[in-house]
Amino acid sequence: MTVIDLESYEDALATYDPVMGLEVHVELGTKTKMFCGCSTELKQDANSQTCPVCLGLPGALPVVNEIGVESAIKIGLALNCEIAEWCRFARKNYFYPDMPKNFQTSQYDEPIAFDGYLDVQLEDGEIFRVQIERAHMEEDTGKSTHVGGATGRIHGASHSLLDYNRAGIPLIEIVTKPIEGAGARAPEVAKAYVAELRELIKALGVSEARMEMGQMRCDVNLSLRPHGREEFGTRSETKNVNSLRSVERAARFEIQRHAAVLNSGGTIVQETRHFHEEDGSTTAGRIKDNAEDYRYFPEPDLVPVAPSREWVEELRKGLPELPRLRRKRLKEDWGVGEHDMQSILNAGAVDLIVATTDAGAPSDQARKWWMGELARNANETGRSLDELPVTPAQVARVAELVAAGDLNDKLARQVLEGVLAGEGDPDTVVEKRGLKVVSDEGALGTAVDEAIAANAAIADKIRGGKVAAAGALVGAVMKATRGQADAARVRELILEKLGVEG
Repeated sequence: MTVIDLESYEDALATYDPVMGLEVHVELGTKTKMFCGCSTELKQDANSQTCPVCLGLPGALPVVNEIGVESAIKIGLALNCEIAEWCRFARKNYFYPDMPKNFQTSQYDEPIAFDGYLDVQLEDGEIFRVQIERAHMEEDTGKSTHVGGATGRIHGASHSLLDYNRAGIPLIEIVTKPIEGAGARAPEVAKAYVAELRELIKALGVSEARMEMGQMRCDVNLSLRPHGREEFGTRSETKNVNSLRSVERAARFEIQRHAAVLNSGGTIVQETRHFHEEDGSTTAGRIKDNAEDYRYFPEPDLVPVAPSREWVEELRKGLPELPRLRRKRLKEDWGVGEHDMQSILNAGAVDLIVATTDAGAPSDQARKWWMGELARNANETGRSLDELPVTPAQVARVAELVAAGDLNDKLARQVLEGVLAGEGDPDTVVEKRGLKVVSDEGALGTAVDEAIAANAAIADKIRGGKVAAAGALVGAVMKATRGQADAARVRELILEKLGVEG
């Protein structure tokens, strides 16, 4: 890979102001494509979900997906946008092998939603308002798989395979206005914006917005201008960034790269860039076209879309509680601080904790297990929390067993380990592994007697008033019972048998 010179981040920001524009594409969770009846189900055989319409065959006529329009309106309303009374589709003309029609059906100068904003919260609690230029409807392209090369890209490949199953899947593209004034926090703002937008999309129920699956992806446009200058610099566009961390890294890298080019007397080329996950760098793609190069013109085979004001207001009334307001309410309900709430959000645990409390667990116990043992397992296995093979109901059952005294924390961790290993639900794992707390007073009494007899010197210390030494005897009993005794009850029995008050 070509080595790219970078300016230090601090020196770049000492000279230049970054200006960003973020374009986020969201695949809608409709059952059929945007303009035909083909299924949108994932992981099907290549080219098995196509028809004359999405393949662009002569004489095929498209029909607009009503749920796609409804989803676009919901997104626009949630982003505080104006909803157009009348809008239409256009043809965006360009050639690429994975676009079977040689044009993309999109919206150009007449989007369905425009002039909105989204308030995002940064890690220190600061609220930054991102202005929304537009949210418009369009269709996705197909998928190219480049075979024979080392990188999976077209350069160096021996041949390419084309799958048109994705061609025609409904997309909403959400475009910000230029984001100015973020300064050194620009990469953090970019990450926070995409994170908040993802939570909003999921809350609306219009898409799962799984970035790792391409259901939501971000193009990061960035330019620099010297302090005090109003005119924007030339921008680069880093395409299809598919994780929150990568959005932040891409913005930071481009700030450093632009600064290095400008400081050396070079000129920024308006181009697309590829982001590389392995080192956070970007490399040149193709020279970026301007809008006129796409030869937009109104789509002649589709009638305009004119959502009635009654329909729009009905959809507005049906919007769910939006994520930032929900988090504020949950933070108060759970009694947690801003830092803890941000950690829960960063871990993707909010919905899982809510579902666990809905299943009957106290909120503190739900937070404890998801942010503790389960978060550790997710980190170790390289998965997100919602990818773990455990359900909120199962976590709630573990909490219930602990509250009933049937498990202690150590045993509960072993139960979750068994559930994650596919050994069954919590009760099955308890039964198979024999993990239930020993609560039989006779068995506990015997174990305590044996521990006292084997540790006479420690017992004498306890009788002499050194009650803290009881911890050693508790440990001996816990070892003898494989951690299955109730430690608090064991301590009580030790002190009773030694005639000492606790």
